[in-house]
Amino acid sequence: MANTYSALKRVRETQRRTEFNTRNKTRLRHQIRTIRRAILSKDAAAASALLPQTFSLIDRSARNGAIKKNTASRYKSKLHARIKALSA
Repeated sequence: MANTYSALKRVRETQRRTEFNTRNKTRLRHQIRTIRRAILSKDAAAASALLPQTFSLIDRSARNGAIKKNTASRYKSKLHARIKALSA
């Protein structure tokens, strides 16, 4: 257990940050899972409708540091390519 005031404060900050990061990452995973299900069910209209809000969430997660910038780029690229192939 932490002994100093600064160490105790650091524990509190870490708990808050961990909760924030967990919530953010879970929200991102759920959104990506939803769009992947739409793609697998061959529903091009639903997948295209979900694309902008998914991209927005991916960008926000990258900006917050929940995922890295290149990971966000990769997610967006893969999703967009799969939707483009589905609608073609």
